Amino acid sequence: MGIRVGVDVGGTFTDFLVIDDRGEARVFKTLSTPDDPSRALLQGLVEIAESYALSVEALAGKIDTIVHGTTVTTNAVLTRGGAKSGLVTTQGVRDALEMRRGIREEQYNNRFTNVEPLVPRYLRAPVRERVDRDGVELAPLTEADVLAAAELFAKEGVSAVAVCFLNAFANPEHERQAEALLRKKLPGAYLSVSSTLLPAIRFYDRISTTVLNGYVGPKLRSYIDALLEKLASVKFKGVLLIMQSNGGTVAPEIVRERAAMTLLSGPAAGPRAGMFYASIHGLKNCITVDMGGTSFDAAMLRDGEPLFVTEGEIDRLRLALPMLDITTIGAGGGSIGWIDKGGLLRMGPQSAGAMPGPVCYGRGGVEPTCTDVDVVLGYLPPDEFAGGRIKLDVERARAAIEARIGKPLRMTVEQAAVGMARVIDANMAAGVRAVTVKRGYDPREFPLVVAGGAGPQHCCAICTELEIPLFLVPRQSSIFCAAGMLMSDLVHDDVRSVPGLLADAAPKLDAAVKEMIAAARATLKAEHVAEADMQFLPSLDMRYVKQYHEVNVGFPVGASQKVAGSFHAEHDRLYGYNLAEQKTPLEVINLRLRAVGVMKKPTFPDSPRKGGDAAGAKKGTRRAWVPEHQAFEEVPVYDADKLLHGMRLDGPASIDQANTSLFLSAAYSLVCDRYGNYLGYRRDRLDALPQSVRALTDQKVAS
Repeated sequence: MGIRVGVDVGGTFTDFLVIDDRGEARVFKTLSTPDDPSRALLQGLVEIAESYALSVEALAGKIDTIVHGTTVTTNAVLTRGGAKSGLVTTQGVRDALEMRRGIREEQYNNRFTNVEPLVPRYLRAPVRERVDRDGVELAPLTEADVLAAAELFAKEGVSAVAVCFLNAFANPEHERQAEALLRKKLPGAYLSVSSTLLPAIRFYDRISTTVLNGYVGPKLRSYIDALLEKLASVKFKGVLLIMQSNGGTVAPEIVRERAAMTLLSGPAAGPRAGMFYASIHGLKNCITVDMGGTSFDAAMLRDGEPLFVTEGEIDRLRLALPMLDITTIGAGGGSIGWIDKGGLLRMGPQSAGAMPGPVCYGRGGVEPTCTDVDVVLGYLPPDEFAGGRIKLDVERARAAIEARIGKPLRMTVEQAAVGMARVIDANMAAGVRAVTVKRGYDPREFPLVVAGGAGPQHCCAICTELEIPLFLVPRQSSIFCAAGMLMSDLVHDDVRSVPGLLADAAPKLDAAVKEMIAAARATLKAEHVAEADMQFLPSLDMRYVKQYHEVNVGFPVGASQKVAGSFHAEHDRLYGYNLAEQKTPLEVINLRLRAVGVMKKPTFPDSPRKGGDAAGAKKGTRRAWVPEHQAFEEVPVYDADKLLHGMRLDGPASIDQANTSLFLSAAYSLVCDRYGNYLGYRRDRLDALPQSVRALTDQKVAS
């Protein structure tokens, strides 16, 4: 087996995890290049090659697989930097993008306005055609309308066209006819067709997803082409896989046509990595958080699996594709501190990004950021940041905090820095509450798996805010999502709308599942997946008759008639009641199939236990702010590379790695596990720790 590389392109850094043919893991980071993210990837390969004393071509020849997560599509939506788009849709519903579901997002805000559609009204072309909900043609497609739309789009310089007819989920023939005409008249345009992308009911969800796919498609296609060209230039002959929002990987040829599948590509790998690290200690439930340079991502895992949703939003735009349930907020190392019109201190969501970056980078930044706060508070080593490649200018950071925050609020530099830290910590705690408390879970019952280059500096503060007694910081935390990509499988999601009562639909459902599995099996075979490594997981979107929202429930292949009991139990878990005794009929909306090609996972070498004394890893002290004591103190600093399995230390302390630093506050202790990961726990809450963790700490619960 050759080298495998996981790559996560973030807003500030591009992260790499390299697993070589001996199983050795190496971590690399390089600054992102927002104008062309593929340049950062190639630069990273050059640096990796240098570390192995190889040319980049020689390294590329040894790489079996590159798994790549990208923020290209996400950034295109957030910045409204996608393609100029047109829409071809059924006459009479061209305004569905503005009408949405007819529900105002903020019900009590009389001045609330809907998000501006990605396609302006003059580029939404109505077409005369009609198919009923059962797929019966009521009026043929008027080809002249499609040709007129193509003429308009060519005149206006449209580069992406979405095609979405009213009941195309039931009969896609009219969309196929329109697609053929548009391909002939607009050969260079990116076509996004709803019956290919999302053949499901709920017209607004389908039209919004189809438009989103078209809007980001040209940008992703250009990026994929540039990436493949750069990899070819260094003679890469291995397999390139792209991370999807659903936590699985897929070939680049597929995402070129289904670009919307990558809208949460980067963060989706995080829960996969969290699941691996938690399972080392027998933990099946956990919360994962990833604090990078620009954003903070939070997700929850139950029973060893991340939570999924089948619809969501990105910047208030509906996306109805399967994705991991991740909350993302603008809270990262580059988040800028500012004072609002009411005189309140805020942190983010604006970010200094990679260029110019935080003030302490010395690259021209003038706005104080979270990283500037961390270096002023003593949580980062000024001379060893990013492995010594970036020297942090503490005085410049202090001056920016004083000028922009301290003086306006009549605070000292230290007071302002502490206040900024408290604000961003509270923001991140709110992000964790969004994936736990809002879903009926108590965060105190879940260990926190902490990642990202900035996450370990703030993990104790987040845990204190949420009263979480246990956290885990992986040794590879600074490239968490890159690691998660190498732990992901090939995944294909398919959906069919099969509306009707469950009692009547069972035979039809089982037949449809067989058809979907046959198509998925052919796709996986084309991707060289062995039959033994294939998994097929059908599920149903169901509800009680007259309900509005559905519940997704899995079932064994060929046993759709047995799904009722699972539905009642899941409905009761989610909403606190079920209607099984009332014998309320169950209604099926969608049939879904997840096809998985299980990939070989990396293994990390473990180490024998060395004992509890960590004194040999101590390398000095650093002046740092200790929240529990409300004072600056000289705290011991430990070399992460010298902390071995079983070594334990008490806070306050700082543990420095090449690519991150962990600040351990006074209430917490820390112990290393057999993979070199750090388990942090409150010394006054030993009773709340799992037995496997408690045994590793060598501490006994007071009777």
